Amino acid sequence: MNRIGFIGGSGIYDGLPLNDVREVTYDTPYGEPSDAVTIGEFADTGREVAFLPRHGSDHVASPTDLPYRANMYALKRAGVTHVFASNAVGSLREDLPPGTLVVPDQIYDRTKRRDLSFYGDGVVVHQPFANPYSPELVDHLTEAADATTDADTDVVKGGTYVCIEGPQYSTRAESEFYRSQGWDLVGMTAIPEAKLAREAEIAYATIAGVTDYDVWKADSEVTLEAVLEHAERNQEAIEAAVEAAVRTLPEDHACEAHGSLEGTVNTPTEAIPRETRERVEPFLGEYL
Repeated sequence: MNRIGFIGGSGIYDGLPLNDVREVTYDTPYGEPSDAVTIGEFADTGREVAFLPRHGSDHVASPTDLPYRANMYALKRAGVTHVFASNAVGSLREDLPPGTLVVPDQIYDRTKRRDLSFYGDGVVVHQPFANPYSPELVDHLTEAADATTDADTDVVKGGTYVCIEGPQYSTRAESEFYRSQGWDLVGMTAIPEAKLAREAEIAYATIAGVTDYDVWKADSEVTLEAVLEHAERNQEAIEAAVEAAVRTLPEDHACEAHGSLEGTVNTPTEAIPRETRERVEPFLGEYL
């Protein structure tokens, strides 16, 4: 049976309705995760779900400094095969106002200072990443959002999320450049989370709640107060969509992400240092 993980973004620090809850703290070779992983039975489904707040329950780490590798390693150790995530984002389009929910299907990476891979230190893995979000989960999460939102909330399938370094918001010149490229959303946490999910053979998709117009729009400035206010308003709709997605995902669902490491290891097993092999065992064990 698949185990689903939910990574809560800004404004979402509590998980889904779970029974028989336990908190598990995982030691990882990449440091401490943002928080303990909360695992429990989802509603009355008999299905276990693992929840992790991306920023920790007290939101103590900036996007650059988040322990992305430790978080995904912990979810892999928890047996997670599918991840639904949430993000608070700025809009680069007039027709995506605050309050809109978007399930993106592409990412453009503008980050500069992040560890993007589990691998290295003597093992080279070239991971295909043309479709950074699982297409099947994009479809599924969009359908769940459509089924649970009211008439006042627009749900948009597809779009490009440009991930910036932060923690500062965009300059006006940057914001206008992103728009000129035809990109749709701007945020700070899609990378390396999506890349690490793929490297861990975890199917991954996110639902992004629009909180602002970034700074490209006339008379538009981004403030933390406004972002948090809109993130709180989006929270109920996002959680309802994720709950529906969890409830309706087939227990035997599988997709390309679940075998995505096959044929990607470019280093002979005997050439990989023992310490490195031990570190990546949860991911590459069957391929080495």
